[in-house]
Amino acid sequence: MRRTIILMMLSIMLMPSLMRSQELYVGSYNIRYQNDDDTKKGNGWEKRCPVVCGQLNFEHPDIFGAQEVLYPQLTDMLRLLDGYAYIGCGREDGKEKGEYAAIFYDTKQLTLLDDGHFWLSSTPDVPGKGWDAACERICTWGLFEQQQTGLRFMFFNLHLDHVGHTARRESARLVMDRIRELAVGRYPYILTGDFNVDQFDETYRLFADSGLLKDSYEHTRLRFAENGTFNDYDMDRKIASRIDHVFVSAEFAVERYGILTNTYWTQKHDGGKYERRLPSDHYPVFVRLKCSAKLNE
Repeated sequence: MRRTIILMMLSIMLMPSLMRSQELYVGSYNIRYQNDDDTKKGNGWEKRCPVVCGQLNFEHPDIFGAQEVLYPQLTDMLRLLDGYAYIGCGREDGKEKGEYAAIFYDTKQLTLLDDGHFWLSSTPDVPGKGWDAACERICTWGLFEQQQTGLRFMFFNLHLDHVGHTARRESARLVMDRIRELAVGRYPYILTGDFNVDQFDETYRLFADSGLLKDSYEHTRLRFAENGTFNDYDMDRKIASRIDHVFVSAEFAVERYGILTNTYWTQKHDGGKYERRLPSDHYPVFVRLKCSAKLNE
């Protein structure tokens, strides 16, 4: 009897620690692709990269989805980020050409078990544009295990098209079909990305009303979101529109949600006064989650 009571007390004492260990800190960050026009306007990647990576190192999410990442930017980020690896490929050829919808993960916290990708088109296994899309679009996925607990979960990251209405709608359906195929009934899952639609759009509703996903913004316990997510490098732009989303499965309780509007200072070209700039034309989204799923046997 005494032994039973001691075991029960130990279980009660360990339960809060176990729950804490199943927490995940996740993010979504469109870092803005490297281009000459931005450089001419004072928003060059060479200035922005240390700020983007500094912010990510400070927040240090366990895992985050990044969009518009060109291969040279990918190598820059891996050099400056502390302890991260990535999965993903260039959307134009499935290798290094074009933008990545990369997933970065902390190698001290998570182990990659499996990964893959598919194009957002009617031929998802080969590179190509879908429906009325202006660009090739891709979704990257990975199966991860939390090293401290053995909890396994799936993470999906995408960038929907900015032009094609049909492409966005059909891409949403395709992504949810793949989530059903790969994750539902097997693992908790997270979907991040630049959806190029806000919370008032029909494509957003396809995700939010699917029964598969819940918007972390709407379901969080605590929220810090003083602005929308697209800023167009304009610090004074105030909008309610959120086009960067973090969706999660029912197993996750959303504890905290934040849209972080940090700026940085850089000296003007003439060597005069300093001015404030934004690290990207999107604000990043960071979310703290607790998972109620049972640990994998």
